[in-house]
Amino acid sequence: MDNPTPQRSKLARVLYAILAYTCVAIGLIAIVVPGLPTTEFILVAAWAATRSSPRLSAWLENHRVFGPLLHNWRNGRVIPRKAKLSATLSMLVCAVVMWFTLPHHWFLFTAIACMVMVNLWIWSRPEQVVAAD
Repeated sequence: MDNPTPQRSKLARVLYAILAYTCVAIGLIAIVVPGLPTTEFILVAAWAATRSSPRLSAWLENHRVFGPLLHNWRNGRVIPRKAKLSATLSMLVCAVVMWFTLPHHWFLFTAIACMVMVNLWIWSRPEQVVAAD
């Protein structure tokens, strides 16, 4: 199984492409939907695109919004403060809307707990690339 057949590698490329394009679509939607993370979907899209679609990968790398995000991530797992604040604000707005509009069942508390965990992880990332000595 060390040498996959061309059929299998073609299937893998198709599946990676489906994942990449789906994540790009969700990432674009997430730009306008509060609480839906954009960054994570674009990172997954870029990862899948490098395995399936050089064209999509190049588009993401050269995109005026997504390109710097991907560059920062690949060079030190950096999330700029502006992105952290934006993510925190959008999750907070989403949590408040959910709190006042949804019944207080397990899924509400689970969703808010997930947002808190993601927010803690986001704020644990560096804000700028650390220069090598």
